[in-house]
Amino acid sequence: MGMNEQDGAQSFLKSFVEEFANPLGQDDPLPVNPLSRTVTLEEVKGESLDLGLRLLSSRKAPGWLSTSMCHAAVTELLKDDLSPFHCPKDPEQQQEAEAEVVLLQSEPVQRLFINKLREVGVAWQKQLPNRTPRSSRSRLCSVHAIRNTRRKMEDRHVLLPEFNQLFGLQDGVEREYYAVFDGHGGVDAATYSSTHLHVILSQQEVLKSDTSTAFKKSFIQTDDMFRIKARRERMRSGSTGVAMLLAALTFTDTLTWLGAWGDALDEKKRIEDLGGCIAFMGCWRVNGTYAVSRAIGDFDQKPYVSNAADCSSVQLSGDEDYVLLACDGFFDVLRPADVPALVLEALREAGGSGEDVAQSLVAQAKAAGSSDNITVLLVFLREPRDLLLSEITAGQV
Repeated sequence: MGMNEQDGAQSFLKSFVEEFANPLGQDDPLPVNPLSRTVTLEEVKGESLDLGLRLLSSRKAPGWLSTSMCHAAVTELLKDDLSPFHCPKDPEQQQEAEAEVVLLQSEPVQRLFINKLREVGVAWQKQLPNRTPRSSRSRLCSVHAIRNTRRKMEDRHVLLPEFNQLFGLQDGVEREYYAVFDGHGGVDAATYSSTHLHVILSQQEVLKSDTSTAFKKSFIQTDDMFRIKARRERMRSGSTGVAMLLAALTFTDTLTWLGAWGDALDEKKRIEDLGGCIAFMGCWRVNGTYAVSRAIGDFDQKPYVSNAADCSSVQLSGDEDYVLLACDGFFDVLRPADVPALVLEALREAGGSGEDVAQSLVAQAKAAGSSDNITVLLVFLREPRDLLLSEITAGQV
């Protein structure tokens, strides 16, 4: 760890410990609102990590420190007896299939988690643990999202360049995780996916040996968990999504998506073989309802709307420029073939700076007629200035 990193970490820890000089009492308000009022035991980790990262990010904590602190705090939280926070069972509301589901009150659980986070801060201010050095440099990521003309923002995105640190993985493979979730019929499914999918992915035994299978299992498990919550809380939303895991040791990019149609003919046959149909109502729709054939949620149309994700693992050569993840609000009006020219145009206008490229792409999609929520997430695999310089040099040849 360099001196600048260490000084920055110590400066943050000092201010954090000063702000949280005393543990939160049972009547003290939470500094950050939890996502849910009640959680299952399986959801505690994801909800706690989400709250912790939001709390630390809002206070400008270094990314590596945020993920490391959250991992340490949630590890201690899960060692505690959480039974005092169990919700009383309601026989009238609890479905027979959910008889074994244990619900916890989210607010006191998160209060305990923040106190664990405080304890980590106090201990690390005295002795900062050694940070595992990264063999690869940090990548620049440009992201921008707008509600556009829609009444609500139903997109969610995740940037997790410190994936291993958040989950304490030490298997010699550096990983970065990025995702965009495009909700419909409400934001609940997209929020749930952005909170829990990467947590479930980190727990897959085959993560190192078969990342595609790990992703497929994670999407299915996320959907199964959301089904229980949706039934309990009467949620009817769904979400498509695209998620990516960059593995630095093998230079592999595993891209997974749960979306519109994939191979349209194969999807049509799959749905019809199940007894469903595809109807054209302004666009192709499953049983005349949803304009997507694969999604988290949309349980009233399962199994016609599938939770089986399409996965692709690509061995990177080192010559790739960037990876772009975006929702339908972008790709409904712009083709993938349009992207390279738009990225180069944005880089030229910014003098080679890549930070605002996503904002420029979102503006282009809106100008092209998109009225939907728009989210664009761009992960540069080369320095943006080098990318622009290569283009200029090629143009002079």
